[in-house]
Amino acid sequence: MATHDSSAGDGFVPFFRRYAKSWVHAVAAAGMTAFGTLTIVHRGFAVLALASYVVPPVVLYLLRTPIEGSDEDTATDRQHDAAAADRATDSGGGSLERTETEGDTEAAAITEPESEEGTEPSRAPGSATTVSKEQRRDADPAAARETAADRAPQAERSRRWELVDVPTETTLRDVCVTETGAVYAVGDDGQVLTADPVDGDPAEREWMVALEDGPAAEGENLSGVDATAGGEAVWIAGDSGAVGRLEAETRRHTDYSAPAGITDNWPGVAVAGPNGDETILLINGSGDVLRGRYRDGECSWDEPVTPGSGSSLSGITLADASIGYCCDTNDGVFETTDGGDSFDRIGPVGAGGTLENLATLGRGDCLVSADDGVVHRYGGSTWTPERVGEEAICGIARREGETIVCDADGVIHERVEAEWEEVDTRAPESLLAVSVDADGERAVAVGEDGTVAERW
Repeated sequence: MATHDSSAGDGFVPFFRRYAKSWVHAVAAAGMTAFGTLTIVHRGFAVLALASYVVPPVVLYLLRTPIEGSDEDTATDRQHDAAAADRATDSGGGSLERTETEGDTEAAAITEPESEEGTEPSRAPGSATTVSKEQRRDADPAAARETAADRAPQAERSRRWELVDVPTETTLRDVCVTETGAVYAVGDDGQVLTADPVDGDPAEREWMVALEDGPAAEGENLSGVDATAGGEAVWIAGDSGAVGRLEAETRRHTDYSAPAGITDNWPGVAVAGPNGDETILLINGSGDVLRGRYRDGECSWDEPVTPGSGSSLSGITLADASIGYCCDTNDGVFETTDGGDSFDRIGPVGAGGTLENLATLGRGDCLVSADDGVVHRYGGSTWTPERVGEEAICGIARREGETIVCDADGVIHERVEAEWEEVDTRAPESLLAVSVDADGERAVAVGEDGTVAERW
């Protein structure tokens, strides 16, 4: 590891940035915490706590004591300072990305701005500099002014939710935004709506009817939709055993209704795997999960399994072809690690209301919404409730760094880091489902009477 000399003309801010990543800073922070705790004994320890944190960097800087750091870190510091100067003159700047971690500790990855030629600075793999929010604020005064970015990714805050017109007035019960940015929504009377990805002006987007009366042309109400990885195929499910598969490119659909001879209502469907190698999970009101496997144009179904006591299942989701979760109306949540072949109970949640829906990013990560306005977060062993509102939270969607929910009063809430915020746009009818793509480029909520809200 190379040694950087603070007397090289970099100034205090780059010096402190390196200092904040050193063992000296860690010891100083520990000392401040220890003395701060002792203030319950005597208030005088507050002086020692402050001194233990402030004195070391000041002394090291004045003595020009070298702080250990890589040459790469030095280059990053100088590029960061140059970027700060550019922001002051050109209003340009880097972006801050947020990631929620299992223990609710969160870090911001500082993405360097593009160079004048429009190309990104070269960087060795894995060399992105990461600092905590507190370190960034202490080290860089400009970071303290980025309070909005501390609450949400800069790109998200520049977008807005708006109500859009769609060619139906029937209730839409579920929605899926695929990896390509295309949208599929399903609802009553077997209607399936779709909207293509939008590369240009969002106002130019067009919604159309992809399927008029369900996969079997019987007009069954549809209540579930999900897409394969890559978004090349979409599965839909609903009443009277209705199940179908749509090909995104050709809009051709295949009817797989009454899978395994079962004609139950399917309130939800979850799909994982790429096109042609798909795992499909369906849930019903008897507490059963039916697992399907689609391979090279052929679909087969296993015997249904009952994860819980037989209470009606209200939601199901898959993070990948192995990891998934489902919830029931009796406070039960169940985890699968083998793609729905078996489930383990990880509840009860301890909810004061009935569980409505759930979302996940992977194993040990699950958020469940309830009809009393509370979201319950699973961290691998325990459940933690977070009140979002007062109405039933019918829809919940999740991606890295963000969770979005919608409720029966037409309200949408976004959570970035640990803070829930109600968006300005309010739907005139109940919102029943919401979906967002992995990059947050497009988010869509749907509900009663053909209500659709989009974020761009």
